[in-house]
Amino acid sequence: MDTNKSKMKPTNSREAVEFAKKSGAKIVDYKFTDLMGTLQHISYTIDTLKEKVFAEGIGFDGSSIRGFQAINESDMLLMPDPTSAFVDPVLKVPTVSFLCNVKDPMTGKGYAKDPRSIALSAEQYLMKTGIATESWWGPEAEFFVFDHVRFDVGQSASYYELDSEEGIWNTGKDATEQSNLGFKIRNKEGYFPAPPTDTLQDFRSLAVLSMIEAGLDIDLHHHEVATAGQGEIGVGVRTMIPAADQLVLYKYILKNIARQHGKTVTFMPKPLFGDNGTGMHTHQSLWKKGQPVFFDAKGYAGLSKTALHYIGGLLKHAPALCAFCNSTTNSYRRLVPGYEAPTNLAYSARNRSAAVRIPMYSNDPKQKRVEYRPPDAASNPYLAFSAMLMAGLDGVLNKIDPGKPLDVDIFELSDEEARSIPQVPSALDQALEALEKDHAFLLKGNVFTKEFIETWIEYKEKREFDFVRLRPHPAEFYLYYDC
Repeated sequence: MDTNKSKMKPTNSREAVEFAKKSGAKIVDYKFTDLMGTLQHISYTIDTLKEKVFAEGIGFDGSSIRGFQAINESDMLLMPDPTSAFVDPVLKVPTVSFLCNVKDPMTGKGYAKDPRSIALSAEQYLMKTGIATESWWGPEAEFFVFDHVRFDVGQSASYYELDSEEGIWNTGKDATEQSNLGFKIRNKEGYFPAPPTDTLQDFRSLAVLSMIEAGLDIDLHHHEVATAGQGEIGVGVRTMIPAADQLVLYKYILKNIARQHGKTVTFMPKPLFGDNGTGMHTHQSLWKKGQPVFFDAKGYAGLSKTALHYIGGLLKHAPALCAFCNSTTNSYRRLVPGYEAPTNLAYSARNRSAAVRIPMYSNDPKQKRVEYRPPDAASNPYLAFSAMLMAGLDGVLNKIDPGKPLDVDIFELSDEEARSIPQVPSALDQALEALEKDHAFLLKGNVFTKEFIETWIEYKEKREFDFVRLRPHPAEFYLYYDC
């Protein structure tokens, strides 16, 4: 397929149809995420792609998608976004893909439980506040690349097993099929080693090139701190919906390139015991008519009062935000106080143990931003970005004081001083309880609905938290079997 013919992104339905024709595609694919962020899709032959599809939508059964409709109200519509068109770089059959919003045919409006429609409402609410005209987002989504994974959960047995050519536990492996060539990465020593220690250089480079081919803004990649294939690929900054779209496709492409190379990728926050977890530090800023709102040369770390109030909103609502930004039970294996995880609900220039960091690499007003560090990439980016934006805007509207910055080494504080710093929740149920008590800020502008919040809490409690809570843990057999 000659992708050089399809480099220019379409701006409307007519251009989208032309884009597909020029690409040489045989199939058109419509993609969207379910409530939890898993990518779903349906494919049609290319001859079905007409301009009217973008206005009329594509029908599908909403009752078969997690967290969506009941069976008696299942008819829903996929509304392709013509500006999201890309030639899919991981499929053998030439395919043009579109990301879609979900529409309720009964109301004629965006579906209240569709994550991408919620993000669109958040963008519209931002403009209505008059605070800014757009928000910009730069997520740092880390991941692990493994060579082998197996797991099972049953009544009488539960286990998981991971392996990686790079894993430090393989220094003594007596390989039967190939030689053990050494150069394993020690725990917490995986940041920036060159090949042959970094065995995944070419893999990440191939993934990067595929992402660029699909239209993603990518500028770098490197090995991350942990052993066993932890990595990061640098995704460029975009406004909120394109940024979330980009992250969804980043995960999609990376997982597929891994599978093509006999490897597997996970964005689980803490798949390994005893080494660093994977986070998604999220850079964010507000702009108004092309000018940065967060900059003030006289303010702390170059921040304006608007930026400080935005931080105040993030910190005030952080426990509730965790329900969306750290939305799995596994998220809280990473967010453990006393380690390097950003569990302290405070802000600081440079201090990486604070929940909010102000990067100080540049004095350029256009680079002034805040970095919210607790999130992880297991979250649904449309929901996580929307929730963070609503929290920050609530801080600006109500002039919430973020307090004094935490510009000290947290490990040098006394126990009493450390205990005085508020912490993020320590488990998913605590985050869901916080969301249940504190969600009024999310309902403003009808961005999130009460029904959506209730659905989210009920699903997470019953399908995930209870699923884990009610099962014996292998470590409990180690501790208690002989009691």
